Amino acid sequence: MPTQTLFTQFLNQHFGAFTTSFLQALHVQPKHPAYPITDAFSMELLVFLVLVAYFILVRMTLSVEKPAGVQHLAEITHEFVSEQGSQIIGHGSERFTSYLTALGLFILLANLMGIIPGLKSPTAYAVVPLGFALVTFFYYHYHGIRENGWAYVKQFLGPVWWLYPLLLPIEIISHLARVLSLTVRLYANMFAGDLVTLAFFSLVPVGIPLIFLGLHLGVAVVQAYVFFLLAAIYLSLATAHDH
Repeated sequence: MPTQTLFTQFLNQHFGAFTTSFLQALHVQPKHPAYPITDAFSMELLVFLVLVAYFILVRMTLSVEKPAGVQHLAEITHEFVSEQGSQIIGHGSERFTSYLTALGLFILLANLMGIIPGLKSPTAYAVVPLGFALVTFFYYHYHGIRENGWAYVKQFLGPVWWLYPLLLPIEIISHLARVLSLTVRLYANMFAGDLVTLAFFSLVPVGIPLIFLGLHLGVAVVQAYVFFLLAAIYLSLATAHDH
């Protein structure tokens, strides 16, 4: 049995058999059929459940006269994302606010989860940042085509026709490199942060590890913001009308 968090063990105990059957029906053979649900997936699911509960709580406690603390937090988050979107993307950024908010909050909470004893940061597993990067990749290209039509493709071809064969593969590679960059940056920082914090807590259980725990907290916040910022920049470039 692989080493797993208690939450992952709970999921495997109650849903492991169903998950294995479902994967095998799709011709996917899990590495550990008795424990098909991984920590990466279970921690992502936990983040999702926490965010859903948070949004439901915000919706249930909305009040003009007596706003609760969660409403203040939601308003601060919305104002921050809206302001960043307006500065980076410009006119029409409002339609991306929901995606950027969900992306930023999900990554932030996922990064911070590793600080809680008994839990792990799902972003410390390469497949999770890769998922965020791929979704963002397809999202900004979709809106680029939606905003500019098929003229959007012209950015991959260059200004003159005889440069098309040269610039097309270069542009394609550069856009695919964004996926790699987003993935490696988030994964490497969170994996290293988790590893260093765990190592120092194992060697010296009190005192010094708290310093690295604080650094890990800072890295978690910064990396969530960097991913959010790059996603907004890519959206800005994709939806610009000067292609």
